Amino acid sequence: MGFGSMGDFLTVISPPYLQAFASGFALTLLITASFLVLGGGWGIVLTMLRMVPILSPIVATYVSLHRNVPLLVQVMFWYFAAPEFLPSFVTSWINQRPSEIYFAILAISLAFGAYASEDLRSGIRSLPTVQYEAARAVGLSYMQAMRLVIIPQAARASLPALTNQFLLFFKGTSIASAIGAAELTHAAYSVNNATYLAYQSFAVATALYLAVSLAIMALSGWLQRRAGKQAR
Repeated sequence: MGFGSMGDFLTVISPPYLQAFASGFALTLLITASFLVLGGGWGIVLTMLRMVPILSPIVATYVSLHRNVPLLVQVMFWYFAAPEFLPSFVTSWINQRPSEIYFAILAISLAFGAYASEDLRSGIRSLPTVQYEAARAVGLSYMQAMRLVIIPQAARASLPALTNQFLLFFKGTSIASAIGAAELTHAAYSVNNATYLAYQSFAVATALYLAVSLAIMALSGWLQRRAGKQAR
């Protein structure tokens, strides 16, 4: 089975298919940036709440739920099931907008936060307890000690694990295509359906995913080297 000619590749990266890939790639980056900010912030909140004894079992249950249910099922739940529990005026407002994008971002952010919180918690457990005690000794409150001292150090300690999670969830944004979000994988399907050039269509998507993944790995490596120099 051949891989087609150069002309076939030029076909899938020519208008109007080029615009489909460009808009799909842009949406993939938007979803990625959104879950990094929202999910990362939520992960920090979960980590801090996990340190409160009375809330720890609740947070642990939340984290376990999101870590043990497939991300595809979570996305499907938020898109198809969750709106059934919302008031009709909210549902009407959602239906007038690209709800598949919003629900994809919501589901992926909630799941990423759960995974990130576990990595941050592992980072905190690797720190000497004297760090927290010293922060409280100089007059910092619990929240200040966590925000200014503990979380930044835990983030540096868990950077490799957080990077792996980020890469997995970046690639997992392709799941959004299952609910109709026109991201990169959806664009590849659309171009393939229009041109019947499956290899070329998905080769373009593969190259774009690979380029971003390599950029993330390079940035993570630079951050780890910088953190190592600061620690010395």
